[in-house]
Amino acid sequence: MDIKKVLIITYYWPPSGGSGVQRWLKFTKYLRDFNWEPVIYTPENPEIPVKDSSLLNDIPEGITVLKKKIWEPYSFYKKFLGQKGEDKIQTGFLTEKKKPKRKEKISVWIRGNLFIPDARKFWIRPSVKYLTTYLKKNPVDIIISTGPPHSMHLIAQRLKKKLNIPWLADFRDPWTNIDFYKDLKLTQWADKKHKKQEQLVIKEADSLIVVGNTLKKEYQNMGAKNISVITNGYDQDDYIDNDVCLDKKFSIMHVGTITYSRNPKDLWLVLSELVNEYHDFAEDLEIKLIGKIDLSVNENIAKLGLEKFVVKTNYLSHKDAIREQKKSHVLFLPINNTQNAKGIITGKLFEYLAARRPVLGIGPTDGDAAEIINNTKAGMLSGFGDNNRLKNNILALYHDYKNGKLQTNKGNISKYSRKNLTGELVELLNGLVK
Repeated sequence: MDIKKVLIITYYWPPSGGSGVQRWLKFTKYLRDFNWEPVIYTPENPEIPVKDSSLLNDIPEGITVLKKKIWEPYSFYKKFLGQKGEDKIQTGFLTEKKKPKRKEKISVWIRGNLFIPDARKFWIRPSVKYLTTYLKKNPVDIIISTGPPHSMHLIAQRLKKKLNIPWLADFRDPWTNIDFYKDLKLTQWADKKHKKQEQLVIKEADSLIVVGNTLKKEYQNMGAKNISVITNGYDQDDYIDNDVCLDKKFSIMHVGTITYSRNPKDLWLVLSELVNEYHDFAEDLEIKLIGKIDLSVNENIAKLGLEKFVVKTNYLSHKDAIREQKKSHVLFLPINNTQNAKGIITGKLFEYLAARRPVLGIGPTDGDAAEIINNTKAGMLSGFGDNNRLKNNILALYHDYKNGKLQTNKGNISKYSRKNLTGELVELLNGLVK
């Protein structure tokens, strides 16, 4: 059978860590099983939030990884704010140590109004020039761009125009409907430009893929025609190690970043009530927070007297984070309390499913995440502000823990395996290159 080639344009690639790298790293891992050869194009010197060298092990041996230096304005940004060169840029308006000052507010305005669609815009033109030359000598059957950052889509859009190669645009998150879009302090002109560029991508791409049904409907309403849902997932290879003992304490764990809009204030309030009402609960409780957390989270925890129950870890490798998930009694899933909450499906949800521990969620009970949790019988979810239901959910889980009956999730999750999802992707690619 003929081997087809796909060029994947992605900002995030190992050793970059975090959630942004997982989706296309895992697709790339399994593409050869379906007679597709991936070619990666990624920056040589990106501004990455965290480093995770363990992910290098997932890169298939011998694949072509093209790298070109990128210029980003973050050095000026850091000088303007008085930060050090090695300081990391926070995503999603995460504030860890202090309230935003005037300079930070100015920098947000600059980010939203001058760097459209994002600070990687200066990589578009040199990338198009470099890839045009490369692709003329080394043809591929299709181009894929994945965003955010959405500058990756604009590189692919120009290549399609120049070389007439089929183009698939992947939206891991929405563009103008992302939860922090309203915080960018956009002028009317900048808002129009963001939306115009978004329209350009969804109309000129041969096909779009998104991670959930709500986002699919949103883009269909904006004029997208050929659009498919391919969710994130879990890699079974990451869960082979079964030599894990459960925590002794009743551990409730969250892995990943908790921004201001994701801060589960309901959880802190309910847990403070439970430790005050039940002595045994207070003796058994452990709250494990792995990843960066917003200043507001620390403030809520301290105000409600929960600090002694909390164990914080700034970052773990992907492998170690999975191990902690399997050790924990309950895996906590907070959905951002924003206007697009129904469509938010965090990548960690699928790893929670694979860890086979009960999921405790807070978010829209009619949202995409709730549908997945219900269909896989993975746990319990309460709506924003529904503290009675949340309290009952926690007590039910705790009661089972005390009685040794806190069962692992046994629902069918195979459709979310990375290999099966890659099969869905390949079916779409084959249709586009016929």
